[in-house]
Amino acid sequence: MERRRLDVVVLSDVHLGTYGCRAKELLNYLRSIQPDMLILNGDIIDGWQFSKRFFPSLHMQVINELMQLITLGTRIVYITGNHDEMLRRYTDLQMGNFTLTDKLVLEIDRKMTWIFHGDVFDNTTRGSARLMAKLGSNGYGLLILFNRFVNALLGFFGREKVSISKKIMEGVNQAVAKVNDLEQIASSLAIKKNYDYVICGHIHRPAHKTIENAEGTVVYLNAGDWVEHMTALEYENKSWRLFYYNAKDFPASSQAEARQTLSVITELITVHFSKA
Repeated sequence: MERRRLDVVVLSDVHLGTYGCRAKELLNYLRSIQPDMLILNGDIIDGWQFSKRFFPSLHMQVINELMQLITLGTRIVYITGNHDEMLRRYTDLQMGNFTLTDKLVLEIDRKMTWIFHGDVFDNTTRGSARLMAKLGSNGYGLLILFNRFVNALLGFFGREKVSISKKIMEGVNQAVAKVNDLEQIASSLAIKKNYDYVICGHIHRPAHKTIENAEGTVVYLNAGDWVEHMTALEYENKSWRLFYYNAKDFPASSQAEARQTLSVITELITVHFSKA
């Protein structure tokens, strides 16, 4: 497949090192693009759940593909999130075409864009609530594993897939958004700073909307995640759009993936319960 040339791509909430990470699909996507700039907007490697006993080869291939993009000339900016906060001690690291930072302001086609993960506005990632957030993250990972097992069985019998984990995650996100109101807070600050765009991650909810208040307007964007939605933000021809992964666009990879699904799930279950 020939790589699509893009100006900018934003990915967030990949969660490498967890059961929920859709590494195969992400790898297919990365191999199909060649952006001038790739922004990894937080929670790319999941330090909360990282274990030496569970880091599949597909997850490592994602990292290798990111390195391959650098060799092809892509500039990669890694913005830290709450799950990879251990990297914040190295913020502003610069090595060739790779930059590690906590936030980024870009001028693209005379438009100012403010990019950060968004956990700074989430009270559940700080203080005593932090422990509960970590426990919830671990439980969600196991739920993802169970959901994939159910869908493998449904697929075997020709039944439609269900997303138990997505329904629960959306319910959690709605509760978090109600308390912290990430979209409104980020947008209000961006308007005060006279930015044209504000891009976040964190809440696993892809978005492309215009938000207005008494002081002005801003375009709020969220790249979503590669756990449930499998989405990215792409900038081309002076406009942003949301990319939604569709397996039909990667037929050869999808067929191979279907053949391997049950064996991979068996491996994940074995690893998980051997750690228990």
